[in-house]
Amino acid sequence: MSTETTIDTGTGELLCVIRDRVAIITLNRPDARNSLSDELTPALRTMIKTCGEDPQVGALLLTGAGKAFCSGGNVKGMGAHRDKKRQEMSDADKIADLQERQRLLTGALVSVRKPTIAALPGPAVGAGLALAMACDIRIAAQSAFLATGYLNVALSGDYGIAWLLTRLVGTSRARELMFTNERVTAARCEAIGLVNRVVPDEKLQEEAFALARGVAAGPTIALRYMKDNLDEALMFDFATARDHEAERMIRSQKTADHREAVQAFIDKRKPVFAGK
Repeated sequence: MSTETTIDTGTGELLCVIRDRVAIITLNRPDARNSLSDELTPALRTMIKTCGEDPQVGALLLTGAGKAFCSGGNVKGMGAHRDKKRQEMSDADKIADLQERQRLLTGALVSVRKPTIAALPGPAVGAGLALAMACDIRIAAQSAFLATGYLNVALSGDYGIAWLLTRLVGTSRARELMFTNERVTAARCEAIGLVNRVVPDEKLQEEAFALARGVAAGPTIALRYMKDNLDEALMFDFATARDHEAERMIRSQKTADHREAVQAFIDKRKPVFAGK
């Protein structure tokens, strides 16, 4: 039987529950297509860090309320309507401020050493797309679409979107999507590697949670090492990455979860992992 714990995020704009070792984090501004705000964004940063460090959480599932994932930044708050305190900051201070906000959001999400899954019930645009791409796996509803968004507001991009997009779809496709702001359907997103799978709208949350629950029940240490290996595959040459894999392989062989997995195989039963 599933157990569920509600986590106080400090705002109704972000919801969080932990169910079967899955932290389900829901952006909850459906009337604004879950665009980021001065209340939602700080709460989201906190929940990513808190759930990422919680030993009772095995996976993070990030989604949006209503018919959108996240439409990015609040366009109405840009330009002349920008927060007065930020307008008065020097360029150097503005850069440092944005760098820190990025580090604590998509930076923190990429750094989580647990599987992270984005369930996209609808559009993910701009910083919302970056947020989805910072997760390990993306599942989209059939009606969802993705777009880079920045071209329409004459901005160059933030939250690591160029880095994330290039690594998912390659440099040529990334340039096309950034320069044209093409609205990419869920089916095409799957074809070019922007999302892992597309499911009927009504089955999105069910299938995303089933995937998250499955990985959350897995061997925590081995999964953390897998993420390290996969991250390093983008950074190091083959010999270095291969050598680091060997180190982590030997460490994982010493875990209680490895011993449990071997014994379960011998006993012909499903292993029960303890994260040790």
